[in-house]
Amino acid sequence: MKKLLTSVLVTALVVGCSSQVTTASLEQFSNYTGGQTIGDATSLYWYTERATFPYSAGDYVSAGDYGWYQSDYRWSDGNLRELIRQGEQLKDNLVLVPYRIHVRFDKQGDAIYQQYRLDGKVLPLKNDKLQWLQQEARNIPQLTKSQSSNGLKLIQGYWDGSTFETCSGRSYDQVEFNETLPSFVVNRLSTLDSYVAFLGTTRNSKIVVNQLLMLADDDHDCIEQPSLIEDEL
Repeated sequence: MKKLLTSVLVTALVVGCSSQVTTASLEQFSNYTGGQTIGDATSLYWYTERATFPYSAGDYVSAGDYGWYQSDYRWSDGNLRELIRQGEQLKDNLVLVPYRIHVRFDKQGDAIYQQYRLDGKVLPLKNDKLQWLQQEARNIPQLTKSQSSNGLKLIQGYWDGSTFETCSGRSYDQVEFNETLPSFVVNRLSTLDSYVAFLGTTRNSKIVVNQLLMLADDDHDCIEQPSLIEDEL
């Protein structure tokens, strides 16, 4: 229905279309998705394990008027080795400006390469910022696997008031909400075609919404997992 492109800010609902999926090859990969809303920030997550070790992860975070970003993380031998983050952040409480962070780590977790560009300027990254970025990467496996163990996954798609079509093209005529939604959200869903993203489950021909993450006009593109790092490790 809509083309899949990595896109933009919007606050309210979330998703992606996958949970734990295992593909058989010489090495076993397991994929997880998830999301959460904390304060003004809504986050979508993707995570892949190779065997039992972290392999890659991504996030897309929208913070309303404060900006947005997407990140790509890569591990090697169980150690976080590289991350790239780019987006926009609020400058002087006036305008959104672009920024990009690129860091490579050695096996001990020390930064051996770092670049931080903000509004066209190159700035240093402080140690506490580097540690915060590493911690954010470590949080993704824990959160997505915990949500998956509860049967939840990131789902995104389009709702026309009677049918929900996921970003992968599957349609559901039955949608059940396991949370109480504000009246303005209920009114919007009942009267306007919408893009939605949420944590939920699928049961045969029914989708169950456990937590609404994003809600937007139906011209909003589905959000793909960020792919910012070249495969070099």
